[in-house]
Amino acid sequence: MALSVGTTAPAITAKDDAGNTVSLSDYKGKTVVLYFYPKDDTPGCTKEAQSFRDSFEEYQGKDIVVLGVSMDDEASHKMFKEKYGLPFSLLADPDGAITKAYDVEGGGYSKRVTFIINGAGVIDKVIESVKTDTHAKDILAEMSA
Repeated sequence: MALSVGTTAPAITAKDDAGNTVSLSDYKGKTVVLYFYPKDDTPGCTKEAQSFRDSFEEYQGKDIVVLGVSMDDEASHKMFKEKYGLPFSLLADPDGAITKAYDVEGGGYSKRVTFIINGAGVIDKVIESVKTDTHAKDILAEMSA
């Protein structure tokens, strides 16, 4: 079972699709949507990434950071990001350390789970039931409610 609401989000540091080192602490004071997905360039994961891409301006307008995480490596993330024009960072977790820290390990891949982390680094929401094609809009609607 994924980490629960009210839990301090585990500190993470990973390489992104561009080879930059990214830490959750880089975004202190901002809301972070940390979404885990199973595999780059698969049908459901592509729909989910495209939903965030298509809503990205709305997220920026609300000063919300979007970070995708899977157990794919940097090169895979780079190709996936370029192929679909994704404007947000994808974090590489090839050893599964981040996936395990958030308790979303699914037997060699990350389960499809999204965490909304507030500016103080605490998990405000855990979404385990994801509609891949509307996920980004669903999150925005829920956060506005």
